[in-house]
Amino acid sequence: MFLLGSFVIIIFNVIGQLPLTFFIVQQGVEGVAGGDPMALLRTIDKNLQLFLLLIPFAIGFLGLWLVVRKLHERSMLSITTSRESIDWQRSLYAFGVWATVTILLVVLDYTLSPEYYQWNFNPVKFSVLFIIAVLLVPIQTSLEEYIFRGYLMQGFAGLFKNAWAPLLLTSLIFGSLHLFNPEVEKLGYGILVYYIGTGLFLGILTIMDEGIELALGFHAANNLITALLVTSDWTAFQTESILIDTSEPSLGPELLLSLVVFYPLFLVLMSKKYGWSNWKSKLTLKF
Repeated sequence: MFLLGSFVIIIFNVIGQLPLTFFIVQQGVEGVAGGDPMALLRTIDKNLQLFLLLIPFAIGFLGLWLVVRKLHERSMLSITTSRESIDWQRSLYAFGVWATVTILLVVLDYTLSPEYYQWNFNPVKFSVLFIIAVLLVPIQTSLEEYIFRGYLMQGFAGLFKNAWAPLLLTSLIFGSLHLFNPEVEKLGYGILVYYIGTGLFLGILTIMDEGIELALGFHAANNLITALLVTSDWTAFQTESILIDTSEPSLGPELLLSLVVFYPLFLVLMSKKYGWSNWKSKLTLKF
């Protein structure tokens, strides 16, 4: 049932990509950029490009809802949290903490190395970006959390009867799906360690808190603030952000800092706030 459900969600996501495919084909017919899909995509207005890239996630969310409600005959709450209702305060708290950290890090880096940034603020274009990003980026990040830390984690838990196998598998799949991102082409396969590590972090967050609310807030803050503040010409999302990073692509220390410093500190903060205990038993639970 979970395999079938996953296939249905993929089908809905593919349907959601039809508008983007139409624009790329249309541009290709006009002979732009020699027919290379990524190059053709870059010829589209950045705000329209972002909108077209995010639409599949909205359609995919509809597919997820249909799978959970009709195929499994369950509620969305059942793959969201163990609590009686979704604790949106948790999501808002996680969002606020990580948004603050992200903004401070960008401001610090810009202050220390302004030569690596280009000021790109255009009030009209940024306003359109803001509307698109605020409406659609949380849908994109929430769909990923619902699929990996909600739906698939429960599916693997039912198959393996433990907590650690779903954690590892969902993290590996989550990281592997970033394989075709332009970041991998620029930075090499080493970047996958960061993506898989982020998946592990979000999975631990979910298991320890017995719900995906914190992961929802964290992931939304990570993608939304980045889309609004800074972008570059080699990342998956090209936006009309305030800043453009013009530095040479590299696996910088900030990625390592996230994995070994900021992510653990975030877990410690959430643990203190929400009173987590029995880490070992929860992460190695058998049932």
